[in-house]
Parts: sequence; structure tokens; C-alpha cells
Amino acid sequence: MRPERISKTAALGLFKEAGLLKLGRMADEARSALHPEGVVTFVVDRNINYTNICINRCRFCAFYRDADDPEGYVLSKRELFNKIKETVALGGTQILMQGGLNPALDINYYLDLLRSIKKKFRINVHGFSPPEISYIARKADLTVREALAILREAGLDSIPGGGAEILSDRVRKKMSPNKISSSGWLKVMRDAHTLGMRTTATMMFGGKEKPGDIVEHLDAIRTLQDMTGGFTAFIPWSFQPGNTEYQGMAPATAVEYLRVLALSRVYLDNVPNVQASWVTQGLKMAQIALRFGANDMGSTMIEENVVRAAGVSHSVTMDEMIKSIKGAGFMASQRDTYYNIIKRL
Repeated sequence: MRPERISKTAALGLFKEAGLLKLGRMADEARSALHPEGVVTFVVDRNINYTNICINRCRFCAFYRDADDPEGYVLSKRELFNKIKETVALGGTQILMQGGLNPALDINYYLDLLRSIKKKFRINVHGFSPPEISYIARKADLTVREALAILREAGLDSIPGGGAEILSDRVRKKMSPNKISSSGWLKVMRDAHTLGMRTTATMMFGGKEKPGDIVEHLDAIRTLQDMTGGFTAFIPWSFQPGNTEYQGMAPATAVEYLRVLALSRVYLDNVPNVQASWVTQGLKMAQIALRFGANDMGSTMIEENVVRAAGVSHSVTMDEMIKSIKGAGFMASQRDTYYNIIKRL
């Protein structure tokens, strides 16, 4: 029997007033209850950003380029296939494929790309965040559900949680006024889940949100998960202001990261996995995160470009990740997109 779940009011009180170690202990107990075997997982994959051209022009993003910018690009099929080929050769089971909202690309581009990938490779395509899906559907004059069904038939396997940032329209109007609304993001995820697709959920914090916005974000995820059960994992990560319109802002501290992570694990009692963000925090902090509620280290990330564009660059080998997991007192396992264990290490 699940213990009585924490309310929004209680969560906000914990977040604002509880000591760090108390919150961490609560999160560690919640993790242990869900994963008593003491296994920490990771996936071998590659982030492929097929285009950096984007009409949203989010104020927090250092990656996007305008269509007429000489640094704007769309990867050729050859370039993309070479990246996938290298990923497979390194034992990868998944590609995380995301890009900007590029007005030059229509739904036929995406359908052809997906079919071509599936024809050449046996790999899970974890691709196209809710803003991309919503834009693809709108341009094709389709409902979100119709677009998802067509993309799924062409080879889209699962959807990443990008574009959530903070699910507060007050905050979104400040940081990403052109991006889909909170309800728009949730609709894409709800429609994907009802079609049988699995997705992840994310939260980018450390921008213009308040503690109450973080709790509201978590509650939106928990509420949808109660309805659909379609989220496999939750990934909170801290905003990196370098090279953005907010570059003078101080990034979230390690303590702030651990508090958000721990609260996420305590509140999201129906989401099975919580991921540590070594990409933004570094491997040492991710290792500590394993005692603050995380049970997954995410990806070995053969390639990553978005956070790197903000001036933050961490890298890790599979051996380093395994050593880090074991050093924290856990057993390491490679998983697939759906958190099935592929190999115990």
C-alpha cells in the first residue's frame, strides 16, 4: 500500500523550510521503496540536433539560430546517418533527436527521415519534444493526435520531455513567450500516452520561477501520470545562463539542485524513475544525487550541443559512469529507453 501522498501545500513547506539533509533522506527513502534492489541505470545514446534554426527565439536558449544566420543548419541525411552508425557501433540503443522549429521543414521531411532511419538501423528513436510536435501538426493542418499517429507509424518510438521548462504560463511569458503554453505541452504528452507512446518529463529551473511554480510543475506531471501512466522518468535540470539573454544571472547552486531533485522524488510518487543531470551538474554532483532521490544517470551522451552552447561542457565515458555508480554504493546496469535492463555491469 502506497503511503499517503504529499500535498502541494506540504511540498511547498518542505521545499522552503526543510533542511537539505532531511529532504535528501526523505527522497532516498522514496527511491529505495521504488527500487529496493539498489540498481542505478543509464542508457547509451546520442543527442542529435538535426537543426538549430528556430522561430521561437527563447530568451534562455543559446543554441538556436535564425533562418538567415550563417551558423544555422539542417543536418544532411549522410551526416545524420553517420552519427547513428557511430552510436550503434558504440553499443547505443537510442538516439535522442531534437531540433528547432524550422519553418523550412514540413511533416514530409520528418516522415521521410523517420522511415529512412528505421530502414537502415535497429535503434529506438526518442525524438521531437512537444513544441516540435505541436508545430509539425499545426503546419500540416493536423490535430496533435493525428500528427503523433502518423509520426509513430513512420518510426517515432517515444518522446522526450523537452520544452517543458517550468509549466507556468506566467514564467513562460517571460522566458519563452513564443513557445507553446503549459497546457499545450501537457496535451502533446497526454495524446502520446493515449496512443500507447511512452515519454519522459523534464523541468528546467533556476530561471524566473518561484518555489510555488516548481510545486505546480510537479503537480501537473503527477496529475497527468495519474491519468495515463505514460511517463517513464522525470529529469530536473538547472538553467545554464551563459551566452543567453540572461547571461548575467547566477546559475542555480548545487544545494538548490539537490533540493529540487529531492522534492521531485518525494512528490512524484507515481513516476518510476528520476534522473540525475550530470550534463549540467558534473559527474561528482550526479553521484551525490543518487542519495537525493535519483536512480538513473541518464545517458552516456556521445554528443550534446544545447547545454554546451550555454558554455557548460561535461563529458563522461561509460567506465567513468559505472565507477561513479558503484562508488556511491549501487549496482550499475545499462538500460534501454523503457528502463528494461540490457546488461548488468
